[in-house]
Amino acid sequence: MNLKNFIRSIPDYPKKGILFRDITTLIKDEKAFAETINQIVEKSKKYKFDKIAAIESRGFVFASAVSYILKKPFIMLRKKDKLPADVHSIDFELEYGTATIEVHKDSIKENESVLIIDDLIATGGTAEAAAKLIEISKGKVSAFIFVINLFDLGGAELLTKKNYKIENLINFPGH
Repeated sequence: MNLKNFIRSIPDYPKKGILFRDITTLIKDEKAFAETINQIVEKSKKYKFDKIAAIESRGFVFASAVSYILKKPFIMLRKKDKLPADVHSIDFELEYGTATIEVHKDSIKENESVLIIDDLIATGGTAEAAAKLIEISKGKVSAFIFVINLFDLGGAELLTKKNYKIENLINFPGH
């Protein structure tokens, strides 16, 4: 199954000049969604990890299913002020603005290894911030798995240069 055929491209969203890769068309098809989860699970077998983390919000869709299948704890990396207990926070740059993500301070124990799953990597700012959250929590990033890599926006290269392991299912140009 070619998962690329299930991704809808929307020009000029959320602003002019951005070609948005929409995963809703992938997740609404039960066979394509199941294949996506199966491929993520298969790729995750290359790595040793204690927990799975995902970046709000679309990463949750994939990571929670993988967490269930692999019987691994699931950690939510959320937008600012969405978590009720004490948090670690990281501010970072997006390709069209700035943002903050947070994790509960008690989510990761020292030296625990975490697999990070997200729907897409573009410039890498969000993924790098997620890695920093794991590390300030005294955990280690096992690897990243993305459904989509926007290969010409440089995010995968940014993470690779920082010695993170990266996997993805689909490659698209970012523009």
